[in-house]
Amino acid sequence: MAKDGQLKSFDAPVELQFGGEKVAIASVEEAVERLAHVDWPGERGPRHRDAYETCLKALDGHRTAANARAELIEAAREAGILAED
Repeated sequence: MAKDGQLKSFDAPVELQFGGEKVAIASVEEAVERLAHVDWPGERGPRHRDAYETCLKALDGHRTAANARAELIEAAREAGILAED
């Protein structure tokens, strides 16, 4: 949870494809949890690192939820797990 005790929600969830399952990430907290999880596919490249760092900064109030969402999308693209329609 953010320092102020409030969830940092995204304007719209980011849908990721893990195996055969779609997972909707709706907040910075969920993004941090997913980025840190052992089931993140493949190598953790530079976009993953940037997304993780931006999400942590968003929790501290140094970045916005929109910044974190944008970085999560880039990390998911890098990993090939962004569920695009």
